[in-house]
Amino acid sequence: MATGPRYKVPMRRRREGRTNYHSRLALLLSKEDRVVVRKSTRNVQIQLIAPTPIGDVTYSSAISTELGKYGYTGPTGNTTAAYLTGLLFGLRTLKNGYEYGVLDIGLHTSTPGSRIYAALKGIVDAGFEIPHDESIFPSDERIRGEIAAEYNGSDLPAQFDAAVEKIKAEFK
Repeated sequence: MATGPRYKVPMRRRREGRTNYHSRLALLLSKEDRVVVRKSTRNVQIQLIAPTPIGDVTYSSAISTELGKYGYTGPTGNTTAAYLTGLLFGLRTLKNGYEYGVLDIGLHTSTPGSRIYAALKGIVDAGFEIPHDESIFPSDERIRGEIAAEYNGSDLPAQFDAAVEKIKAEFK
């Protein structure tokens, strides 16, 4: 490790690999609300966060574990759950009076067709405005869970349709 008077120790979150301060600065300087999508192996979490001088403020959020209330009993970490969480977030956020945001995917790799973009498609389908390109969305078969149903014989497409109807009915 380098030592001496000219060596500067990086910030803790940078050393841990948790924050890219260059992209964070660009997002903060835009002064737009951020739609933060974070994924793990079991869940997808989406938040609408606004920068303020004293710190970030969260206005709205949704997590894939909430989908059980809408009849979805499938896995909460897959593409189908990401889309449903995005739809739930989008409708909830529109109901709270927010209409626009910029996508923040953090340190996740931007891969077309990934769960992050399935969540983005759910948010956009709800009517929330986010700058995007249609080519990054996953196919409708992946979103509905048809490919997974062929593989493991589950009833994921039926659960998907029922959950979409219940989510839309709650926010009418």
